[in-house]
Amino acid sequence: MKKYCLIGALALLSLQASAQEQIRFGVEATYPPFESKLPSGQLVGFDIDLGNALCSQLKAHCVWVENSFDGMIPALKAKKFDGIISSMSITPERLKQIAFSDKLFNTPAYLVVKKGSKLAATADGLKGKHVGVQQGSIFETYAKKFWAPKGVTVTTYQSSDLAYADLVAGRVDGVVDDAVVLQESFLKKAKGQGYVLAKPEVYDEAIFGHGTGIGMRKEDVALRQKLNQAIATIHKNGTYDKLAKKYFNFNVYGK
Repeated sequence: MKKYCLIGALALLSLQASAQEQIRFGVEATYPPFESKLPSGQLVGFDIDLGNALCSQLKAHCVWVENSFDGMIPALKAKKFDGIISSMSITPERLKQIAFSDKLFNTPAYLVVKKGSKLAATADGLKGKHVGVQQGSIFETYAKKFWAPKGVTVTTYQSSDLAYADLVAGRVDGVVDDAVVLQESFLKKAKGQGYVLAKPEVYDEAIFGHGTGIGMRKEDVALRQKLNQAIATIHKNGTYDKLAKKYFNFNVYGK
């Protein structure tokens, strides 16, 4: 009987330890090279590698929970997961609702247009035109704030791929997205031949912030501190640079 009691106690402790060591991250896997899904269903990308590296550093088990990007913050608040690692920019507007870890990376945003269109990524340059953006993104916020009031029609899409499809079909004149994603998911592929990035860079400090981070509930201070320590560690021990070089030939961490 003592033996069975001991086994039961050890099993209970093991379950408790497993629960404590599990970190659930929300992700929308439609944004290569940061997060996407192989035909096998395996999640891959820079964000995925970073999340797994942070869990490894904390000796925790990563669980990835797929969720639509525009519903990511409500799902976090509803405790569907513990953090968001999905190329989510740290912005003043989002900071009103949730907290963020230290920066993970910072990449520029651009408008992609048909080569020879001579469109500029400005309100005047796009007046009377149609621009596509991902729903719930900072690109949507920017376009609706600065361009829509000046006569630019802003169309939102559930994913960037849907926006690119409408660009190729001629239903929109341009799409605003992360420059790296534009290169990897569109410009380097057959469907993106004949398209270019329009100048200037799309940026507003109040909207775009200073990079992406892990979104967390404000009350989860201990988890935020642990993840920030883990972020600092993977920078110091070279893990971050090793993972970054797997995907990029430039400084993705940014300014």
